[in-house]
Amino acid sequence: MRAPARLAMIGPGLLAGLAGCADPAPEAAQGRAEPAYLGVETRLLSGDLVSFRVAVEGAEGLEDVESYAACAAAQYALIRGYGFARHVRTNVDERGGVWRADAVYTISPALPRGIATLDAEVVVADCAEQGIPTV
Repeated sequence: MRAPARLAMIGPGLLAGLAGCADPAPEAAQGRAEPAYLGVETRLLSGDLVSFRVAVEGAEGLEDVESYAACAAAQYALIRGYGFARHVRTNVDERGGVWRADAVYTISPALPRGIATLDAEVVVADCAEQGIPTV
């Protein structure tokens, strides 16, 4: 599973139901090269509104680059002393095998309203487990 941002948005009761949705056996994943995370550019747009520009080479698709942006947003929220982030929008482009995303998040000390929220500590821990860098 490569979607830490999505995991943090799922309620605890639903996570138990997902236990049977494990990744395919390691043998099935062989042959796929690990994505290369090409860095994060962070731009403060206003007080709590932040843009994260990320790039991934060798991504399987949209989900990989979106997850990288979510990992960056969660780590940024923690660095700034906040515990939460809320996804506002993401623009994605792919050229020559490099996926790029420009994602915008708000960061906050309390759980923000909306459905696209991230618990920064949970997301950063999942990113580490998935091998996705946060900065």
